[in-house]
Amino acid sequence: MASAGNTVHGFEVMYGMVNKAVEDMVVMHHGESVWEQIKAKAGVDVEVFMSNESYSDDITYNLVGAASAVLNVPAEQILIGFGEHWVLHTAQEGYGGLMSAAGKTLPDFLRNLPNFHSRVAMIFPKLRPPRFECSDFTEQSLKLHYFSHRPGLAPFVVGLMQGLGKMFSTPVTIRQAEAKDQGADHDVFDVSWTPAPAA
Repeated sequence: MASAGNTVHGFEVMYGMVNKAVEDMVVMHHGESVWEQIKAKAGVDVEVFMSNESYSDDITYNLVGAASAVLNVPAEQILIGFGEHWVLHTAQEGYGGLMSAAGKTLPDFLRNLPNFHSRVAMIFPKLRPPRFECSDFTEQSLKLHYFSHRPGLAPFVVGLMQGLGKMFSTPVTIRQAEAKDQGADHDVFDVSWTPAPAA
């Protein structure tokens, strides 16, 4: 998520900061005991996730699946909530300075998204982030192109956009226009927003 991962001995791995963020989100909203239930159901026996250590992708996917089962909500909803949490909490704590420097408004931030990911990758050298591109700009909308080797994470991108809308106090609407899991080359989203009132 933010797909912070790389490949070791042929297996996909994710930075521990991702799993730690899942834990933080669950504990914040549901408490420590529910997190322990989710870990048990996922078959995860890691006591503490270290942010800069590498863990198998399977752990992250299993945690999301277990959270869906324990909380009785669709996995897509878990991923959307996680995308919001990533923007409003994890990213602010992990690289808040970069977040502030990437733009003063939602449109500015979205235009800078490709460069933003490049700068994050300089902080986390093993990072294998997804790639974002923007096209079809208007004053109140754009198309967001999402390229990732990891399947099933489109709802996470929806959550990221919703989190950015909250961060910039700018109501945002996001609709998936093309889906990689339905045969498209990559995921494409129509993103539109209501301009923030002038200060």
